[in-house]
Amino acid sequence: PSIRPKSITDMTKPDRTGPDRPRYPTFPPIIMSMELEPLRVLLDSILGRLCVVEGKVGVPSPARVPYTGQTFASAASPASADGEDEDEAHPALTAYDEHVNRVVTPLAETCDVVGLGPIGPSLKDAWAGIRTVVLMGTKCKKPSGEPSAAIAPHLKPVQEAITKIRTVRLDRKFDWHIKAVMEMLAVCSWVVMSPPSGPTPTSFVKEAKGSSEFWSNKIRKEFKAKDDDNSKANIKFCDQLRDLIADLAKYCKEYHLSGLGWNPRGIDVKDYDPEEAASPVAAPKPAAPAAPKPAGGGIGGVMAELAKKRTVDGASAATGLKKVTREQQTWRKEYKKDGSGPPVPSPAPAKVATPAKMAVKKKAPPVLEYQNRGHKWAVENQTKESAGGQPLEVQVTDPKQQVYLYRCEGVTVKVTGKVKNVVLDECSRVGVVFETAISAVEIVNCKSVQVQSTGTVPTFSIDKTDGCLLYLTKESAEKCSFVTSKSSEMNVSWEDENGEVKEAPIPEQFQHRLVNGSVTSEVSDLYH
Repeated sequence: PSIRPKSITDMTKPDRTGPDRPRYPTFPPIIMSMELEPLRVLLDSILGRLCVVEGKVGVPSPARVPYTGQTFASAASPASADGEDEDEAHPALTAYDEHVNRVVTPLAETCDVVGLGPIGPSLKDAWAGIRTVVLMGTKCKKPSGEPSAAIAPHLKPVQEAITKIRTVRLDRKFDWHIKAVMEMLAVCSWVVMSPPSGPTPTSFVKEAKGSSEFWSNKIRKEFKAKDDDNSKANIKFCDQLRDLIADLAKYCKEYHLSGLGWNPRGIDVKDYDPEEAASPVAAPKPAAPAAPKPAGGGIGGVMAELAKKRTVDGASAATGLKKVTREQQTWRKEYKKDGSGPPVPSPAPAKVATPAKMAVKKKAPPVLEYQNRGHKWAVENQTKESAGGQPLEVQVTDPKQQVYLYRCEGVTVKVTGKVKNVVLDECSRVGVVFETAISAVEIVNCKSVQVQSTGTVPTFSIDKTDGCLLYLTKESAEKCSFVTSKSSEMNVSWEDENGEVKEAPIPEQFQHRLVNGSVTSEVSDLYH
């Protein structure tokens, strides 16, 4: 008789007539485990995604699922889920402390070495304030409506630290340092960012890199050719400022991918006691040894759970469920509105949109005073109402004095006497008239400003300004130079030899070419 070759099924069948063992050897368990490994990975991924969905809709997830996602509770260990280990720090909080110790503390120490006064301690205070918000997210469930409205009251320490840095008065040589730090501090608003109403925290943090490096690169250019300790400290300051932004973006991507993480099994935000989060930033605890996995975990645990759902007669958990036909699906056009289908759910009440801001900006009081430190006239927060519709007078008595205008709007400032330099910072619709400036006139972050010199001025520096009109005398027109960057709508008016007033635009568009291995630039034909 012919012999039929044995198939895999035949080889694994037990011998019904012989001893209670297989006729041919079965496959070793390790081979079966390797074959089931893709299935185990797939099931773990599906369970993890289900935990995220359950967390977002507020359904408690089984604490035994080892998944780390946006919702904090789904990543909790069994002990923390049962309330047995409430004092143990959350992984997101521990990672934040490591971030502070890794980049924020070294930057604060470098600020002290460079000589930036209270800026270093204020940076620590700002990050400590953000830590209280991260801790609140691990203890509270997500509030209804915009989370930024519930977070804003807890950001007061952060705002106070930023205000202290903004109002610090240091030597003129630290202006670029202060501006670089202020541009970096915009990342503190990542805790109130949540798509789709706003960008993700990661992308929002990365946006601050360019504006901060604009000023830190100027510091690099000044100190890169020097080899003394002070120059090395300034270069280190620039590197640490860049590393802080990159490290914070990495942290947000890992623990707060789509906004600040919340605990769906936590308490309401209104019941949260902020004093519990007022402790200083602690050093991260050493990692505990990994606990052995329970015997019922992995693919065996999943199969055991499915087996529990099966009844004696073989019915599964899905047995007996009715099929929803096309006529019963309310979103299809086949749905019947005569009552045979399910009732249409009533629309939820519209939520009132709340602007995603850290807090309502308080209008600072107007200032017009002379400050002995720095020999500076400070003209700040002046408006048409505070000036009474009249020009503001600044009487300069010493050529070493400088005039600094900050956040003024709709006013005219008249400077009498020879001045060292004039600075316009974040001003809008402001006019300045002065006689002679020894050093330069700087215009930064302004809109629609006009500057007139009745004497001479050697240089105008215009940066990130939209709308700027300069009036020069015949003497200034022959000697004055203009340095511009990231600005538009710039014009200069001067008096020629015949006494006629002429006006011309300052070029914004250039043509660049590679000539003999170097880049050459020419003004665009639009200005010829």
